[in-house]
Amino acid sequence: MSDLIAKTAIDRRLAGIVGPVIEGMGYELVRLRLMGGLSKTLQIMADRPEGGIDVEDCARISTALSAHLDVEDPIEDAYTLEVSSPGIDRPLTRLKDFDLFEGYEVRIETTELIDGRRRFKGVLAGVEGQDVLINIETPEGVQTIGLDFDWLSDAKLVLTDELIAEMLKARKDAGALDETQFDEIETDTPETEEEA
Repeated sequence: MSDLIAKTAIDRRLAGIVGPVIEGMGYELVRLRLMGGLSKTLQIMADRPEGGIDVEDCARISTALSAHLDVEDPIEDAYTLEVSSPGIDRPLTRLKDFDLFEGYEVRIETTELIDGRRRFKGVLAGVEGQDVLINIETPEGVQTIGLDFDWLSDAKLVLTDELIAEMLKARKDAGALDETQFDEIETDTPETEEEA
């Protein structure tokens, strides 16, 4: 399992417990984080293999995971379970994500310094073997670099107008966005003194 899905040892252990449940329901585990603080939160992001998860899907996953986690009891302290979709500016955690979102702007961080830097921002150019390709701006112009997937510590899409428009179009085309469910906008015409 990639460290981008579950970074810490406890996260990987929890992913090993919840991953099969999520996959058995026909979804994919995108990311899992056990967040600390005064009260712990187990944050799980899931998606359909073809993309497009909704609130009802998250509720089904949450119900199934709650029952499973009650039996397994992997977390000693009290915690809150939070199941969500990856969102529009989603984290990229699986090699296939970098291929799927080719052409979109991304921020990537690496575990090691590469040419004196760990942070890269550019446009995804797909995948070649285990390398994530990204087009970055350099003083010489746009350059395509390859980053070994195993070097990545964090990656997510950058929220842009183009990304929002594309995701809304995809949801509408898939029937997930039904415009008939929204109220029509009514405009009031100002009354003139004669009408009042």
